Amino acid sequence: MACQQLSSHSAIVGSEEHDQEAIDELIASLPQTKGVVGPFLSLYQNFWCPTSRIANVIAFQRHFQAKHKDIVLASQPKAGTTWLKALVFSVVNRSRFDISNTPLLTLNPHELVPHVESQQYGNNPRPDLDSLAEPRLFATHIPYPSLPECIKRSDCRIIYICRNPLDTMVSSWHFFLAIARLEGQPEWSLEEHFETYCQGKIWYGPFWEQIMGYWKESLERPHKVFFLKYEDLKEDIVGQLKKVAEFVGLPFTEEEEEGGVIEEITKMCSFKTLKDLEANQSNKVLVINTKVEKRSFFRKGEVGDWVNHLTPSMVDRLNSIMLEKMSPFGLEFKTC
Repeated sequence: MACQQLSSHSAIVGSEEHDQEAIDELIASLPQTKGVVGPFLSLYQNFWCPTSRIANVIAFQRHFQAKHKDIVLASQPKAGTTWLKALVFSVVNRSRFDISNTPLLTLNPHELVPHVESQQYGNNPRPDLDSLAEPRLFATHIPYPSLPECIKRSDCRIIYICRNPLDTMVSSWHFFLAIARLEGQPEWSLEEHFETYCQGKIWYGPFWEQIMGYWKESLERPHKVFFLKYEDLKEDIVGQLKKVAEFVGLPFTEEEEEGGVIEEITKMCSFKTLKDLEANQSNKVLVINTKVEKRSFFRKGEVGDWVNHLTPSMVDRLNSIMLEKMSPFGLEFKTC
């Protein structure tokens, strides 16, 4: 039986009898705002979702059937998603591929671990996911409360990668700016992007609600949700990767550690290696309604680049939001 998503709209999104017209009516009834670039955003289940992707999110909520070995990679856009996909794909598939024949040499991480709401459910409300090799890997930007209930109830694991909001804001601005230029749209200034970011009117925002949903769940159910900080990964990638492998039930053996397998994976998945690969220098990958150049996913990957972009008043405002929304729950970030 398809799992049902509980919400104020459960009579619509949880019923198999409702057709596309009912979904269209629901979407039309939602509060809406102009997106950072291209698509409008609609307030669906208390988060700002690209309007063009709400039907896909609903299909995911209604029809997805979780398996206990599934691994879900969750994140904010531009918070380390690409890196996480490459690392977890390599950990999970290390018995099938080594560094000489890994698909990462020819495919972008977003092609190997597609996003459910923009790729797997993009053209088909009922994609065939049963044929995927187990453990199945999925990626999403959807907040925890809006994930399909069967994901929450199953034994599948969720890894959430989180980056300090100062760097995330700057990185997302550069990314959206690249999309705007690709589509010949008016450029979105840093000041405009900063304002919408602080208001929470960004893809899958407010950012603090999205982050805190996964943070709180990781505290309550650490066996279910692993909260991985981008900055910790940069500081100690070997140690963090060992934790990730243990979390998904595929710990590195003593022989693998002595044989340098962890170091091989970290080198293969390093920012420089991935950025320099021909697979990530040309062609495009679908994001929302746009095919984005693969090299757009690799800019700097640094911690602390925000100092080159944000004014003191901007920093104060974002820090105030973090202090109010996150610090009371014990969540703090390294910002440089």
